[in-house]
Amino acid sequence: MIEQESLSGTLLASQIDSTLLSATATPPEIVRLCREARTYEFASVCVNPVYVALAAENLGGSPVKVCTVIGFPLGANKTEVKVAEALRAIADGAQELDMVIALGYLKANDVLRVEADIRAVVEAAGDQAQVKVILETAELTDSEIRAGALAALRAGAQFVKTSTGFGKGGATLAAVRILRETVGDALGIKAAGGIRTRQEALDLLAAGATRIGTSAGATLVILERAQSFA
Repeated sequence: MIEQESLSGTLLASQIDSTLLSATATPPEIVRLCREARTYEFASVCVNPVYVALAAENLGGSPVKVCTVIGFPLGANKTEVKVAEALRAIADGAQELDMVIALGYLKANDVLRVEADIRAVVEAAGDQAQVKVILETAELTDSEIRAGALAALRAGAQFVKTSTGFGKGGATLAAVRILRETVGDALGIKAAGGIRTRQEALDLLAAGATRIGTSAGATLVILERAQSFA
């Protein structure tokens, strides 16, 4: 866990997934997102699958990774569809996959089915992409959060993630703490959904998050080389 006092602007930037998942996002907006990510040296840009190839083209040669979403935003796609999405995204240049769990199965306590769904995407990704498992924690009880996180751990994912940003709630300190208590140091934790200020991001990192997903990345970091993008 990272202490707030140690987080410089540059370190915070390196833990941000700069996100643009709006249904109305345009190609020029994706290009601008990538340009901004290069300047601030964010961890990744997270875009819808239709824009993965465009993001990969614009981030070529930079350390910024291309992230996309799988089974988004409901998680209710068949497993084979999620696998097909993952394979196509990787072919287009994705290096990180944020997949939504089969939420209804978790609510029904069918954890084995949830785990199998995650494992199929993890196996499809192989060593070509990291998988972050979106639990949509605002929809879950504390025990369901723990069960979902453990399913992600057993299935071989690299991260658990709080939220899609399209549900009834976003990242909370309580959810992040439960996730960290559950998975220990075995998985990364991505806090996402409703994070709009630097202090919110710092608090979530102090609670145990290792990645911040936000559409307000540029406003969270303070860098000497900051500039505006027309």
